[in-house]
Amino acid sequence: MSEDADADPAEDPEPAVNISGGADGGGVAATFDPETADTRAEEVVDRLGELYWRKTYGGQDAFTCLVRTILSQNTSDVASQPAHDALLARYDGDGIDLAESLAAADRTELAETISAAGLYNQKSEVLIETAEWALEAFGSAAAFDAFVKGEDPGAVRETLLEVRGVGPKTADCVLLFSGGRGGVFPVDTHVHRIYRRTGIAPPDADHEAVRGVLERDVPTEKCGFGHTATIQFGREYCKARKPACLEDPEACPMADLCDQVGVYPETNEVVDPAEALEASE
Repeated sequence: MSEDADADPAEDPEPAVNISGGADGGGVAATFDPETADTRAEEVVDRLGELYWRKTYGGQDAFTCLVRTILSQNTSDVASQPAHDALLARYDGDGIDLAESLAAADRTELAETISAAGLYNQKSEVLIETAEWALEAFGSAAAFDAFVKGEDPGAVRETLLEVRGVGPKTADCVLLFSGGRGGVFPVDTHVHRIYRRTGIAPPDADHEAVRGVLERDVPTEKCGFGHTATIQFGREYCKARKPACLEDPEACPMADLCDQVGVYPETNEVVDPAEALEASE
């Protein structure tokens, strides 16, 4: 769920605990076979299925998931996870409604609590406003959870996008990690970069356009895994400034599927795919 660009996988590894809810959390288990993929996007996801751990999605408390995703915006998991843990330690607990607790929080105190995360002053304001919204609209965090898990995904997404500080990726992460909704492929910086670099999405596509391509071309049951695995692939192989193929074309497990849009091994240059498009026109 993070927005880091080139985190070292040794410093920001795949979590040891399945935070998505695990096998009992909901979702549909998928099988991965690149040989039978119907689209190039599905073939990439199936290759990722051979590289990384597979999991099902859903099971997280929806409001807690929303808080976690807001904290992760524009920062790495290494920074946002301690902030999340500190927030829950101070504002959550048995018999405590997290939305009520955050709505009543002192902003300065909350900002200090989440100071490990970037933009903590801004995020503290957003978190308090989000908690106030959840209480006004639903009455409690539990009622918000029921809404996310029980209502039509399109209606849930539309409702979340009306909240300040909640963008498409945040809304989609709540649908995926809390609701366990199939066919949801959140687009963060890694996903946005990689599927344009491979040529699967247009080089000038925005985040929403990339999401549209992926949710069209990747089977419903594989979208959630595709999101998390693509992030890990971006950390380890297809980095923003130093993709593995730059030094060794054979180093990347997607080499035969990638158009290398914006990557120029002959000159050791890497640009955003949109810049590569502009240069070719």
